[in-house]
Amino acid sequence: MRFIGFYDYTVILTHLSLISAVSGMFFASGGNFTSAVFCLFFSGFCDAFDGIVARSKKNRTEDEKSFGIQLDSLCDVVSFGVFPAFLCYQMGVIGPVGLVCVFGYSLCALIRLAFFNVLEEKRQKTETGCNKTYRGLPVTSISIIFPLVYLLRSAMPESAFSVVLHIMLALTGFLFILDFSVKKPDWLGLLKKIAGKK
Repeated sequence: MRFIGFYDYTVILTHLSLISAVSGMFFASGGNFTSAVFCLFFSGFCDAFDGIVARSKKNRTEDEKSFGIQLDSLCDVVSFGVFPAFLCYQMGVIGPVGLVCVFGYSLCALIRLAFFNVLEEKRQKTETGCNKTYRGLPVTSISIIFPLVYLLRSAMPESAFSVVLHIMLALTGFLFILDFSVKKPDWLGLLKKIAGKK
């Protein structure tokens, strides 16, 4: 019996990211927003290191590399495009303006990821290693932005916090598709510094 796709350790973190995002949607549906936000953060954590794990396998075929790019972006659509929008909707981003923010954010995330795929496939034909910069704000940044914004929830009325969520969605979505350069974080280097290694 054979299955389509590629199954090895290089895709484990991507799979975990998706599972965490879907779990977060279940939590959000039940009103457990703190657990849902944690799931979003954990999805971002997995995404930060999945590329490093994938590149550790030196004998990947071109098909495996392309599969990894597509798998990662499809996962990101759910984890950082649909999930945050759904979470905001459950937290009160509703009504005409709210729905514009929710739909607009999701569409901007989708456009950003599709554009990234085009650029990354071109880049990998001529370069090795990982990309050093992003064009536009990466969609995974919502996994840091949202938890930080969520910390404000206990310090303000629900109506005011709802306005903050509206602004967060609209501004973050806009930055997804705005053409500017962002330096890619060196997560591996950061871990080495924390561990005290040069």
